[in-house]
Amino acid sequence: MDLSMEMTSRVEVEEDSDNNKGSMWDLDQKLDQPMDEEAGRLRNMYREKKFSALLLLRLAFQSLGVVYGDLGTSPLYVFYNTFPHGINDSEDVIGALSLIIYSLTLVPLLKYVFIVCRANDSGQGGTFALYSLLCRHAKVRTIPNQHRTDEELTTYSRSTFHEQSFAAKTKRWLERYTFRRNALLILVLVGTCMVIGDGILTPAISVLSASGGIKVNHPKLSNDVVVVVAVVILVGLFSMQHYGTDKVGWLFAPIVLLWFLLIGGIGLFNIWKYDTGVLKAFSPVYIYRYFRRGGRDGWTSLGGIMLSITGTEALFADLAHFPVSAVQIAFTVVVFPCLLLAYSGQAAYLMQNKDHVVDAFYRSIPDSIYWPVFVVATAAAIVASQATISATFSIIKQALALGCFPRVKVVHTSKTFLGQIYIPDMNWILMILCICVTAGFKNQSQIGNAYGTAVVIVMLVTTLLMILIMLLVWRCHWILVMLFTGLSLVVECTYFSAVLFKIDQGGWVPLVIAAAFLIIMYVWHYGTLKRYEFEMHSKVSMAWIVGLGPSLGLVRVPGIGLVYTELANGVPHIFSHFITNLPAIHSVVVFVCVKYLPVYTVPEEERFLVKRIGPKNFHMFRCVARYGYKDLHKKDEDFEKKLFDSLFLFVRLESMMEGCSDSDEYSLYGQQTERSREALLNNNGNTTSFADPTISSIDSIVQIKSPSHANFTMRSSGQTSSQTEVDERDFLNNCRDAGVVHIMGNTVVRARRDARFYKRIAVDYIYAFLRKICRENSVIFNVPHESLLNVGQIFYV
Repeated sequence: MDLSMEMTSRVEVEEDSDNNKGSMWDLDQKLDQPMDEEAGRLRNMYREKKFSALLLLRLAFQSLGVVYGDLGTSPLYVFYNTFPHGINDSEDVIGALSLIIYSLTLVPLLKYVFIVCRANDSGQGGTFALYSLLCRHAKVRTIPNQHRTDEELTTYSRSTFHEQSFAAKTKRWLERYTFRRNALLILVLVGTCMVIGDGILTPAISVLSASGGIKVNHPKLSNDVVVVVAVVILVGLFSMQHYGTDKVGWLFAPIVLLWFLLIGGIGLFNIWKYDTGVLKAFSPVYIYRYFRRGGRDGWTSLGGIMLSITGTEALFADLAHFPVSAVQIAFTVVVFPCLLLAYSGQAAYLMQNKDHVVDAFYRSIPDSIYWPVFVVATAAAIVASQATISATFSIIKQALALGCFPRVKVVHTSKTFLGQIYIPDMNWILMILCICVTAGFKNQSQIGNAYGTAVVIVMLVTTLLMILIMLLVWRCHWILVMLFTGLSLVVECTYFSAVLFKIDQGGWVPLVIAAAFLIIMYVWHYGTLKRYEFEMHSKVSMAWIVGLGPSLGLVRVPGIGLVYTELANGVPHIFSHFITNLPAIHSVVVFVCVKYLPVYTVPEEERFLVKRIGPKNFHMFRCVARYGYKDLHKKDEDFEKKLFDSLFLFVRLESMMEGCSDSDEYSLYGQQTERSREALLNNNGNTTSFADPTISSIDSIVQIKSPSHANFTMRSSGQTSSQTEVDERDFLNNCRDAGVVHIMGNTVVRARRDARFYKRIAVDYIYAFLRKICRENSVIFNVPHESLLNVGQIFYV
């Protein structure tokens, strides 16, 4: 029977109603997951941070293909973008090389590899990882849907500090005003939008630069041919995304390692062949002479120098699968020295061939190995593009989990690695924008200007977030924080001032892209926040529910109704709207809240929180399914099975804990050790563990309605308790066999008539359009259409 229907009413935001306090039990379900022995061993060693020397080298080798592809392809285009109008003086090459050397030393090596990478969220890197760390150490989340039990997750790690410490003062300063929390969110969104822009520009400039090698040996070849070749490669690259990198990922590390060895070896050969004098660029004196001689042109050339450190943000964003020590070893042993040799070799070549700056990399390659290097360069550009695209998918998934991005389809492409995902809608948008940039500009210089703008803004955002991380998470002394901030801002603001001069030469592209995505993300978050506030303010009073009686004033028909809501506590308004418009309700009602927490993952055994709402004979429950920003919502059958398993386990545990306390809010979490909890369950024939059982006074009502509708009095006797438990479990099973209906709220947000024009545009047009084109919750949860019931409502902001 098709239960799809729409009921719409007009309601206004009301004052907050009573908070319903029920018993909440964290159900630890030990689920066997398929994992080969080697993967399990590596994961355990990773968590314990105990690495043998051989394993560390192996991980460092693998990190080359994932983390350093983008940074490694920069030698393809740096010198051309630094001197787009040619080289006037050979000394300028030395000055530019000196700038590149110290940029690589200060930003990727010192700042990122040895400082920022340590600010990972249990191995996860990127802008949202930093934000999630801050959310756990201060109340800066704009959607306050967390419960105290969330803080007791094994992945919810955070440090504590003294109330009079500087960290505590910073925390209070950050939490005091709403606009500060909003400013922090906007800062994170700006960084995210720039990373998305990076995902568009990196494939464009890397593939176009690599394809340009065709023209070096065929000077008469039209530039349009190079562009067409680049576009064909890009179309192929984006078209293959749905296969994921699991099957070909093992090739990435050997390709990138071969690439680094080639550019390092060619650089060493060119230094020996052309001019060993370029090594004097290690003296910073040449930087001063470069700026004094070049003036404004020398200053604006920093936009090209900036490209030598592009890929540094991708380094941090792609940190997920490798320990920091492996990333540090790979950079210091392979990446850093090979890049220094590559740039020094190109500089030595340009000292005697100033006219070849346009194709400096390819022209500096010895003729005997030209085509093999061209093939490897193209492969390395594809790997670099793949790493950036994957990082873009990952950060969009994180934004989606935190309510900052419209609902889109997320596909898990690997059974082994959780982080390998594919987002079809964004993939094609990225491909179209990437092709437009490549075909529109047709040269590396303008794309390079755009690329530099995106990268420097992301770096500035990371620096500002790192200030808070150092204060709140690491609790560093303020002098160290000032030292880090001063050095970082001096370098990055210098680059930022240089790229500002190139806004009209292509630098406007990432700004336009970022502005468009920022509007989309902020408006979506605003609509999500207002919907949550509406749900909070219009919760149904528990007294009203209890006053309706066990039948809720309706006919209780066999079956289970899963009512989806964004509330982690309380009865949502859609439920009252439902029971006042329909004559019947299911025998069992479960309020399901799927929420994402500021952690990278929630272990399966800690996924569900179950509590009872109202007296036992009401047969009403709440189930909160908690996910991290890296977790994926599984298929509906799997999710529904785990939900009911948790519900049945809750009934059993509740019966066992009957009479433990008559207090309003009593928690056993933290008062019982893991051993005692396991012993308690083992004694009852079940080895499944649980956490945080709480019992409230409303659950101490002693009657429960059995399947035969007989009333049984709950006593302290174990026999009566066991009998009641069996009766209720049979009742739940019978209801489940009768059928499960998914009830979802379809809340429409509209602007008030007296709202300002920009709010009307944002809510009535942009947000409404995004809601129309994004995926419905029923599709995200894979709810069958025949068992779906929509309850609509409108509210005004």
